[in-house]
Amino acid sequence: MLVRQARLQPGEMVLVMGAGSGVGTAAIQIAKLARARVIAVARTQDKLARAAGLGADTGILADRPDFAQEIRRLTEKRGADVVFDHIGGATWETLVPLVATGGRLVTCGATAGYEARVDLRYLFSKSIAILGAFMGRKADLLEIVRSVAEGALRPVVDRTLPLSACAEGHRLLEQRAVFGKIVLLPGER
Repeated sequence: MLVRQARLQPGEMVLVMGAGSGVGTAAIQIAKLARARVIAVARTQDKLARAAGLGADTGILADRPDFAQEIRRLTEKRGADVVFDHIGGATWETLVPLVATGGRLVTCGATAGYEARVDLRYLFSKSIAILGAFMGRKADLLEIVRSVAEGALRPVVDRTLPLSACAEGHRLLEQRAVFGKIVLLPGER
């Protein structure tokens, strides 16, 4: 999403929504490998602190009343060069105006809903690109595996659970009580 779709460049500002999720934790690390600056967005201070541990330059609570104003302040009124989103839904109404002129919004999911409202005036007046991503190429996977093997990227695992506790894993995810991924281990009880 960040490298191939959004063509992230060194020094660009990336706004990572859902920074405590598995895809969000990966996005922070990949953006930092690309030498970008990262604003992490999460729902708790603990998740923002952990995002900082992954390299996020700063963080902001998602439900902060002055969220948009704070993003404008952090980006010196420019907006983010790249907005990394996998939440969807009503967040887009807030996010699209926060994309910098010539910036990109890249998305791979819609956990908060698949219908999004967009004020089209922002798209054409600021030349914003909206990019969708689903999976990646085999070459991308091999590059990620190499980066993990070299220690440049690390998978963030909140906890492991036996496969028999799958429902508990879903409950934790729904309650947003994890940072990173939950791994289900087959054969364990």
